[in-house]
Amino acid sequence: PVDINAIPLDDKPSIELLLRAETTAVFQLESRGMKDLIRRLKPDCFEDMIALVALFRPGPLQSGMVDNFIDRKHGREELSYPDAQWQHDSLQPILEPTYGIILYQEQVMQIAQVLAGYTLGGADMLRRAMGKKKPEEMAKQRSTFEEGAVKNGVDGELAMKIFDLVEKFAGYGFNKSHSAAYALVSYQTLWMKTHYPAEFMAAVMSADMDNTDKIVTLVDECENMKLTLLPPDVNAGEYKFTVNLQGEIVYGIGAIKGVGEAPVEAILEARSEGGPFKDLFDFCARVDLKRLNKRVVEKLIYAGALDQLGPDKTQPGRATLLASLKDAMRAADQHHKAESLGQADLFGLLATEPDEVEQAFIKATDLTDNEWLDGEKETLGLYLTGHPINQYRKELKHYTSGRLVDLQPTNRDVQSTAAGLVISARTLINKKGNRWGLVTLYDKSARIDVRLFPEQFEMYQDLLQVNNILVISGQVSFDNFSGGITMTARDICTIAQAREKRIKAIKMTLNMVQIEANFFDNLQKVLEPYKFGTCPIKVFYQRPDALAEITLGTEWCVTPSDDLLHKLSLMAAQDVELEFN
Repeated sequence: PVDINAIPLDDKPSIELLLRAETTAVFQLESRGMKDLIRRLKPDCFEDMIALVALFRPGPLQSGMVDNFIDRKHGREELSYPDAQWQHDSLQPILEPTYGIILYQEQVMQIAQVLAGYTLGGADMLRRAMGKKKPEEMAKQRSTFEEGAVKNGVDGELAMKIFDLVEKFAGYGFNKSHSAAYALVSYQTLWMKTHYPAEFMAAVMSADMDNTDKIVTLVDECENMKLTLLPPDVNAGEYKFTVNLQGEIVYGIGAIKGVGEAPVEAILEARSEGGPFKDLFDFCARVDLKRLNKRVVEKLIYAGALDQLGPDKTQPGRATLLASLKDAMRAADQHHKAESLGQADLFGLLATEPDEVEQAFIKATDLTDNEWLDGEKETLGLYLTGHPINQYRKELKHYTSGRLVDLQPTNRDVQSTAAGLVISARTLINKKGNRWGLVTLYDKSARIDVRLFPEQFEMYQDLLQVNNILVISGQVSFDNFSGGITMTARDICTIAQAREKRIKAIKMTLNMVQIEANFFDNLQKVLEPYKFGTCPIKVFYQRPDALAEITLGTEWCVTPSDDLLHKLSLMAAQDVELEFN
């Protein structure tokens, strides 16, 4: 077991993680503002981490002392104790850890003790007086400080100048012991994230299971850390997030929306007593259905927790599981009634022979990509096994500059085009009172913030809806705040609009088996609702002597919507291609 109190406070890999500001899920260090401060400060030791916690407060940030601290640390400002014009050698040991900046309340007390001979109790009285800023009390303290300094051989004028500086910064001072305690927990969580990344992230996600927004952020961080996150699985998962022997994180079954603790307990009890579930029918027969109703099992299916319990273990069939659920629960009910009467299972629906189990399933056309992902989004709060943009991957290369992760800053006159799912959209007001927009795009490879100045915002605001997939053209530039890149939008359209602009034809390739006598009648019925578009339909099919081609007449030109493409792919056994100009 790890003794968290015995870890070294100068662990190089942990400090390197900190310097990269990869501090999501690290105590006190995960906010965007804190990450920005980390990038500027570049803390490279535990003492700097203590200062980091003390500096990240409104007072220091607004007073300018944070900038002074950073500039002094990196040699851009001369070190002085505390001021270039007013300093004393005896103060260097006190202020050296903070580069001459009076940051902590303890430093205020130490300066009074060393420079003016205050007792520890008297120094604490001075600290309190400076915090309360009462004029009559401060007048007494000034006199006491000057007298004590002169007795110690310090010039009276210098002592008063230093007193004024101490008084100025005392209002921003933070209790170092408090900051050190916070920094220690920050360092310990940083160390665990560095050396036990999967276990740490599983624990953090388990702690925030009820906060879907937080889980989304943490799942994204797992991907950034190159950790494998497996979908929930009734045969492998627990109530909370866990790590298997391969170092992979297994999604917590308890994190599925609408499932709850009692159903998960029923699943774990049945698995503990009888081993892994063989299939959906075995699952329904063994789990206490008084604690696990049909609605809950449906949520488990949509979340992917029963993917291994279908007829084909290598190809999850969530639609088949959903279609078979009613029969599986009815069979389980009959089985329990028969058991209670001491009878054998009369119907054989729970037989263990593979052929018999296979026949019990009701085969169904599997869910579309959108239905599959929508089910995950509804039950998990996020897209786990895919992304809505994946179905467009082949065509996106015809009208984008690549994935978001591949975008690079360009000159002002150079435009890049990117596509992504809108995961957040904000409306802001500039100093002139005009509205502008800030949209975050995500395509599973990366995220990028896109700015829309007032003119573009007015033109495209109706498209800026969360969960829309947009194609955006604009200038890509470096973002000093985040350390990444950002885009300033020029043109925006939906995937459908981009496709209509660039598509040349829809091409279906068939073999002779697929060309049935009524194929073209069926094709006509499919195309009818989408007629009067601009996209031609081409049908290629293999004849015994050659490959034949038919281009349908102009009256059958269509609008190439997602719905139509899905229907055509079912007719052509998935072999549907889009030709682009």
